[in-house]
Amino acid sequence: MQRNYNLKKTISIKKFIAEFGGTFTEAIKTRLSDLEVRSVLTRKDYTNVLDIKHVEHTQYPCTDDNTLDCGTKEYSFGEFLVIDNMLYYSNNCLEGPTVTKSPVSDLIYDNLSDENIINFEGIEGKQITDANIDYIIDTLLDHCSDVSQKYKDTIAEIDKCAATKLNRISFNN
Repeated sequence: MQRNYNLKKTISIKKFIAEFGGTFTEAIKTRLSDLEVRSVLTRKDYTNVLDIKHVEHTQYPCTDDNTLDCGTKEYSFGEFLVIDNMLYYSNNCLEGPTVTKSPVSDLIYDNLSDENIINFEGIEGKQITDANIDYIIDTLLDHCSDVSQKYKDTIAEIDKCAATKLNRISFNN
């Protein structure tokens, strides 16, 4: 697959479903939607490989390979891959100076069936189905903290401003 250098790097779960979910079952779309408030998806080189991160980019204490303190890093909770209109979960992530892999990504990956494994550009993924979507989403929600009250207040204010603007537009027409 050719790399796209003009793609949007961060997208919401709703945008992900709109972009890739045409062939997903309703059960998968509904359960993915449960991640909407807490999660954001990021991508780097490929449009169809997206890291799962907390919407507030929460920082966690970490250690490097030599067990030395390396400060704090944001967790990536694995990756969603869409290959041939099928959804896959991978325990990989784009690790770097500010991002590290959450331990829950291996837990989820190891508990998925090995029946439908795909390899895309060196990234191994296991297929997400109606049979395992509940486990994946519930485990992610258990380990991905809820958003802060400050975040909720900010979103409420944005919604309020958008509604006010919409009312002005409707009133003028």
